[in-house]
Amino acid sequence: MNKTIVRNIVLIWLAWVLVVIGFPLLAEARFQPQWPDQLIWFPAMGDPTDPQEVINYRQVGHPYMNEPFMNNQVSWDSENYIGISIGGYDDPCITVAYKSVYLLGGTIVPCMDKVNRGNEEPIRLSYAFFPFYPILMRLLSIPLSLLGLNPIATATLAGVIISALGLLGAMLSLYDLTYEKLGEDGAMRAVFYLLIFPTSFFFVQVYSEGLFVGLAFGCLAMLKRRHLVLAALLAGAATMTRAVGIMLVIPMILTWIRTNEWYELDMEWDQLYFKRLPWRPIWHALLAFTPLIVYLIWKFSYYGAMFDYVQTLYFARAPLDLAKGFSSWVITLHGVIVGHAPGRPDILPPGGFAAHYSIELACSALGFITILRGLKTDPEVAWFSLAAFLIAWVSGPPGIHRYMLAAPALFITLARWGKHPVFDRVWTIISLLLMGFLAMLYAFNFWVA
Repeated sequence: MNKTIVRNIVLIWLAWVLVVIGFPLLAEARFQPQWPDQLIWFPAMGDPTDPQEVINYRQVGHPYMNEPFMNNQVSWDSENYIGISIGGYDDPCITVAYKSVYLLGGTIVPCMDKVNRGNEEPIRLSYAFFPFYPILMRLLSIPLSLLGLNPIATATLAGVIISALGLLGAMLSLYDLTYEKLGEDGAMRAVFYLLIFPTSFFFVQVYSEGLFVGLAFGCLAMLKRRHLVLAALLAGAATMTRAVGIMLVIPMILTWIRTNEWYELDMEWDQLYFKRLPWRPIWHALLAFTPLIVYLIWKFSYYGAMFDYVQTLYFARAPLDLAKGFSSWVITLHGVIVGHAPGRPDILPPGGFAAHYSIELACSALGFITILRGLKTDPEVAWFSLAAFLIAWVSGPPGIHRYMLAAPALFITLARWGKHPVFDRVWTIISLLLMGFLAMLYAFNFWVA
């Protein structure tokens, strides 16, 4: 990758960051839409028939989301990252939930509720988020504190900078991954399609998507160059950013197998005695399993146990829960057909539910097709992308159009299709319009993902 390419990618990245951050400000200056998402409710919140248990998200005290500075970059899960970076996982300003139960089809189901039904100890929802991104926010907040901003504004700025820098790393890595097979034009097209994907605006929000794609795509680029140590470091950091980072173990093992070093491990006892252990292939094998090792260490720690607890009982998500994932999508499809959430027509306005999840379903179909097309041409990248896709699909309620950002095979296949000028123009128009639409929804605290 020559200096001209790096310079062009950096300039495109900088312009994109400024435009995506400035776009909601321009929209805000011209209109203030009426918020139609009247009620935000999940089964884990409690009995939806009780008005006291239904939470209007905007009216609850969320100090981390009410700071005016860069407020368009803060919504929904952002408060957890800001809270962890400022006060740790038990920061008192982070939303809490209480252990409880609710009735589902005549069955008592354990859950977590925002309403304290007794003398229960609160559990911070921040435990459902991995630590690497807020740790970096806290570290970057130290020098940024010299700007004189308050702690919340400082953490917000740190989060946006880290997300944006992660995106830059992903752009450079994606170009490096695709240059040899697609050429300069094709590689730049893949980078461009990454920037304009409908949910790519998350790359400059206080969300971990930007950092994760930078680490994950960087890991894949280092594997391509056979830099196993650097790949392992990036994979370990990615695993501590988002749970799906564990799936980087697939391309890492495939890459290690392709080196044929494992042949050296097939030794007889007499060979072991005279030649001693082949430490180099053993070391590289351990590096290949870094994401799995890091994830297991986290999982069996206190924070890992709390992560599983909150994810399962409050967010209704569990890794590879096929039954729950399938039922969630069946319910979603039914809601798209009837035009509202089953049993709750007041969550979104008429047609709003169908419109929202139609975009998700379209992105899911596109992602699945493009990933499958990449299995022959880019197996390591495609297998990781497929694993990330399937985990998002079957682990709980829909929300996959944001998680598709972690699938590099999607953008590589789109870049191949983009050789045709008609596809290139049509996809650019569709994607940019959807990205602007969803970015405005996010900025105005509408239900996005």
